[in-house]
Amino acid sequence: QHSQPAQTAIMSGKAGHPAYFDPQSEKAYMKQPTVFKNKKSLIKKGTLAPRFFKNVGLGFRTPQDAKEGVYIDKKCPWAGNVSIRGKLLRGIVVSTKMKRTIVIRRDYLHYIKKYNRYEKRHKNVSAHCSPAFKLNEGDSVVIGQCRPLSKTVRFNVLQVVSEAAGGKKFSKF
Repeated sequence: QHSQPAQTAIMSGKAGHPAYFDPQSEKAYMKQPTVFKNKKSLIKKGTLAPRFFKNVGLGFRTPQDAKEGVYIDKKCPWAGNVSIRGKLLRGIVVSTKMKRTIVIRRDYLHYIKKYNRYEKRHKNVSAHCSPAFKLNEGDSVVIGQCRPLSKTVRFNVLQVVSEAAGGKKFSKF
């Protein structure tokens, strides 16, 4: 009987989705810097504190999980302090092994003038993935350029275009 409530203490909301896990999983207290949680009227009513989220623009819709989720991510383009500017790229997810960071493979053709032909090439790009998305290898995503978030990460996932078409294949042809 008592095993069920212990499981819901870890997650609140949609089961298994990273946006609804308990935000207090780190050693430091996680909170959104723009939201004041100790407002007297909220404490009396017992309601949850308001959640900060914004529209990134460029025609991308704010995910429902960014509006309703309980995750805290300062590098999220909707719930954090990151603005999207510069390039928009499309690629296929190759790796999801890092925490909140994915590797995207971008395929392209390079022209060789001597042989009058093209050769296949690719580049791997690291991108931050907000907990509002649940990605798997092979998914096609749109990423947008932002300020440097770490040594290798300069992009943020904005949209999942299609789910798991294939792994490490040259997808254009």
